[in-house]
Amino acid sequence: MINRFLLGGLTVCAIALPAAAQDAYLVGVTAALTGPPASTYAPAVDALRIYIDRVNAAGGVNGKQIKLMIEDDGAQPSKAAANTKKLITQDNVVLMVNASLSSTYAPVIAESKSANVPLLFASGVCPQSVYPPADPLQFCTTGYASQFDSRATLDFVKATAKGPIKMGFSAMAIPLSRGEMDYAMELSKKMDIDPVGQEIIPPSTADYTPFATKLKDAGPNWVYSWAPWVTQVRTLEALRKLGWQDDYIAWGHLEAEAELARLKDGKFYVVNSNALFQEKQPIHQEIEAAASKASSKFPAQTMTEGWIGGMAIEAALKGAGWPADPAKLRAAMENLKIDTKGLRGGPIEWTKNNHFRTRLYYRIYKWDGDKIARVQDWKTYEVK
Repeated sequence: MINRFLLGGLTVCAIALPAAAQDAYLVGVTAALTGPPASTYAPAVDALRIYIDRVNAAGGVNGKQIKLMIEDDGAQPSKAAANTKKLITQDNVVLMVNASLSSTYAPVIAESKSANVPLLFASGVCPQSVYPPADPLQFCTTGYASQFDSRATLDFVKATAKGPIKMGFSAMAIPLSRGEMDYAMELSKKMDIDPVGQEIIPPSTADYTPFATKLKDAGPNWVYSWAPWVTQVRTLEALRKLGWQDDYIAWGHLEAEAELARLKDGKFYVVNSNALFQEKQPIHQEIEAAASKASSKFPAQTMTEGWIGGMAIEAALKGAGWPADPAKLRAAMENLKIDTKGLRGGPIEWTKNNHFRTRLYYRIYKWDGDKIARVQDWKTYEVK
């Protein structure tokens, strides 16, 4: 259903484009539209499509349309590599977007570097290669990011917990998730937090009980998970079924707002760099209206990452001018400030050496009685 829907959207977009491909900005996307982590990525890609459709309907960028060319990789590295090679060498895109698991990053990066085409991570976790000093070709808009997220999480746990902290860790068996939990375990030791166990869970896992059992038996009074939503929430649910009733904290992916309301678990915290839609800001109302007009099958509250990715693409193409090529686009992206209009705690700002952002902002939410409550307002971290 996801593929048919997205292809339908692409058809609408293509009809509005000029017949000659060279008369449009060509942007390639490889994304996990199917497979276990699709719930984290497919809505973001649909939001990106809707955003770009709106830009095109308003006249495009620099008087030219943007043609999104979206390929499903099913979160499989080999498919992501094939998609990227096709989009770059056959379709001649000036920008590649990765919206998939970190296991797809290495082959996509390799193809991007081979052709000197800029690569934007939008809804896929920001890799350290976009941090200062950044790789010249890699950029990221995604809200969640390795190391900084764990610092913010452990700072909150340390300030919130009463008494000694024994922490378990849950990761998906993909490079960045596993690496982040390794980093968090080492960081916890420096913060007088006792790391008591870590479980690395394959993406295709059907039964989380064995992994949750090992975590529970390690005796944690907190568990931290930084992984695609499926791993985070199913680890929590398995622990609860086993009778573990302590505190659990995870990254607030685009599924988080609906899931907090579904689970109604007062000891489940989510760490966010995106403002939840319950904040009811004008930008949230704008996204809701756009999603409704486009008849999206995904809730508007799952669209923040894709929307911000669209903002970045629009701004970068505007800065690159027309005609654009990968070199002009990269130069524009190295000096870009993206107003997130309240979706984040501040703007995304890229410089020549920093393709991530100059400041990070974190909020933390949980279920409180009969509503989602904000338990920590924006806390700022400098990126140097």
